[in-house]
Amino acid sequence: MARGIPESSPIAESGAESAAATGTTPLLDRIQTPHDIRGLTLGELRLLATEIREELVRVTTQNGGHLGANLGTVELTLALHAVFHSPKDKLVWDVGHQAYVHKLLTGRRDRFHTIRQEGGLSGFLSRDESEHDAFGAGHASTSISAALGMAVGEALKPDGERGRCVAILGDGALTGGMAFEALNNAGNLSIPLIVVLNDNEMSIAANVGAITKYLNRVRTDPRYGRARQEWERLAARLPQGEFLIELGKRMRDSLKEFVYHAMIWEELGFTYIGPVDGHDLRATVEALRQARQVAGPVFLHVVTVKGKGYAAAEADVERLHGVSAIAPAKQSTSTLPSPPKYQDVFAKTVIQLADEDPRVMAITAAMPTGTSLNKFAAVHPDRFFDVGIAEQHAVTFAAGLATAGLRPVAAIYSTFLQRAYDQIVHDVCIQHLPVIFAMDRAGFAGDDGRTHHGIYDLTYLRCLPNMTVMAPKDENELRHMLYTAVSHTAGPIAVRYPRGAGLGVAFDEELNALPIGRGETLRRGDDVALLAIGAMVAIAERAAELLDAEGIAATVINARFAKPLDEALFLEAGRRCGAVVTIEENVTQGGFGAGVLETFAGAGLRVPVRLLGIPDQIFEQASQARLRERAGLTPAAVAEAARAVAAAARDDVATTKTNPATPRLVELAG
Repeated sequence: MARGIPESSPIAESGAESAAATGTTPLLDRIQTPHDIRGLTLGELRLLATEIREELVRVTTQNGGHLGANLGTVELTLALHAVFHSPKDKLVWDVGHQAYVHKLLTGRRDRFHTIRQEGGLSGFLSRDESEHDAFGAGHASTSISAALGMAVGEALKPDGERGRCVAILGDGALTGGMAFEALNNAGNLSIPLIVVLNDNEMSIAANVGAITKYLNRVRTDPRYGRARQEWERLAARLPQGEFLIELGKRMRDSLKEFVYHAMIWEELGFTYIGPVDGHDLRATVEALRQARQVAGPVFLHVVTVKGKGYAAAEADVERLHGVSAIAPAKQSTSTLPSPPKYQDVFAKTVIQLADEDPRVMAITAAMPTGTSLNKFAAVHPDRFFDVGIAEQHAVTFAAGLATAGLRPVAAIYSTFLQRAYDQIVHDVCIQHLPVIFAMDRAGFAGDDGRTHHGIYDLTYLRCLPNMTVMAPKDENELRHMLYTAVSHTAGPIAVRYPRGAGLGVAFDEELNALPIGRGETLRRGDDVALLAIGAMVAIAERAAELLDAEGIAATVINARFAKPLDEALFLEAGRRCGAVVTIEENVTQGGFGAGVLETFAGAGLRVPVRLLGIPDQIFEQASQARLRERAGLTPAAVAEAARAVAAAARDDVATTKTNPATPRLVELAG
């Protein structure tokens, strides 16, 4: 029996262990609150861990979700809730995609089957969802900062009301500079704070960088653990005078310095505990109890296995980090291949461009598979850079490459590029550097939900000087836009494209540079103009077909560029049709449609305009199709808006004829 956990403890060994592979979860079904865990024996907790893994596999393979990350945190989560008392004690999970077990243990067992479904539980943490979700975030490296802020708040409370604050983050999150900014601040403040490093050698892909190499050395070198145990046995036999205690501390610290040169965490002001086997419940509970007793900041290093307990996930941790929902079986006689994903078309095109131009470099921020740049890395390894979860560094690194005459392509999800906004402004735009931004997952992200929707980029990039912003109508146009971007040297240029498969269009044999700031007219009519950008062009074309069946002739324009706009084309269409609808999968405030209004106002053109885009609200998880329906971005909704604005234009013309002094309507709706 390990020291600190006697047999009489509620979490002690039990002879009740048995195979729990029956598919039932009797122990898990009994857990309504974290308090229920603290009455279980150690053996029951191990059985509960088995049941939790069964439930994780069952639900995530049905709904989709983060499987490997959660399988690896089962024992750690149980230990956390056995030692700490949520919600008084604050458990802050970095990103939150590894907190499914936390959800199961905090009153959401009966709704767990709805995770990542429309109207169901979020796949991340949400303060709106549970009092046990101390902080909701979907981006990495934020947990220590948030937990430190909470710890300061707790320190201001009376002694009896204070709770402990615990940040739990993966080793991949330590590649983000924000984590080290928080560690530096926490060590300086010296107030109670526990940082639990869940070290599984993986984030979504294999971790990179010097910190990962350092952790590998700490994790694998047995000398420190053996030497510490020997010293503790020796010190236990010595007289317990204050001098010897202090001497012992100095000798122990010197031993650590000798073995590891310097323990970075203790240099930052933390008490270091570990490494601890994160799948050993007894050891993890004991380590957390020790950490709780320390009056200052503690760094607890826990080693886990991503995908633990599920052979397929352990064998392929990258592929099963997240799994897709099981699609309903379909009967199909089609022999046509499925359209390629936008991310794959992107990677294949960048490889082609790099084959032809040795200046082309590819950068990702810990998403080589998500962006498909792993394919680029296989062909051009010396020109591929995975900088870790460090979007700010990725952008400024790309700026540095550009100063050397290279053509850096920074492939970063739209939602994650938000994290590097200052670098885009200060290090790229102000210096007029030709960095290429490839913004994957632009628009609705689907079941990843509110923290991952890429619905702000047209707005936050369109306002920046020297920036060019493009969005393709299909996967073939994406190829031409990437060629355009590499050919463009007059400043930074961005191309946004959606998650998922393309439209299945044919590819042109040759790549061509598109004229900057020029759109194209796909359909001509004189009753209403539909100005669309990106994935919404196909929606506009289908809406025009619906209108045509009613005798309403619509012009459909593929804008291509959100900046600079094709002002001449838009003004001609507005004057000829007298009614305009803009369509974008971006927030309407400051987006593409707002740019059209600015153009019309600047030219003195007063026509009815309806802006269709994403309204000013938070959208939770649902399918992309359902989210577009809720935002009014469907062919039927576009057609309805076109009817209304065309009718308003007719009424406006009639009113003007009868009363010429009446000003014409500028905007029907926003």
